[in-house]
Parts: sequence; C-alpha cells; structure tokens
Amino acid sequence: MENKDQRYLVQQNKINDPSKPPVFARVMRSKEGAFEGVSFIKNKDKATVMTIAEAQEAVAWATKKKSAAHEYATKIICLGQ
Repeated sequence: MENKDQRYLVQQNKINDPSKPPVFARVMRSKEGAFEGVSFIKNKDKATVMTIAEAQEAVAWATKKKSAAHEYATKIICLGQ
C-alpha cells in the first residue's frame, strides 16, 4: 500500500482587509471519491489535509469557479504553518 504525502492545506486571505482571519479549504467529493469542489471554512482543524496535487486542483477550482476569487490571495501551505 502506497503512503500518500498528505500534509498540505489551501488557505485564502482577503487581499484588501488583512485584519480578517484566513479561511481554509474543505474539499467536497462524491460518494465515488471524485472531486466536486471546495468550500472555505474558518476552522483550520476541520480543513481537508491534501497531497500537493489535490491542493493544486483545489486552488485551480477556487480561482476559476468562485465569483469573489479576485478578492482573495489563495495559497498552498504546509500543515503546521
């Protein structure tokens, strides 16, 4: 069994209001495990821990599909940052 390198989170910060706390990605998946999208939550402990490839997919989806994406700086961070 392969050990996946799952230690990344996707974080968003409001660009024009740095006093607001960051939000973290929670990935939505179908019953079959297929990627369906991302929601952003305030609780870092409940955020989805991902591989780098999954994190890149979440960032790409968020920047393309979220209507207010231009208001946020989206980045991949290592767990523990």
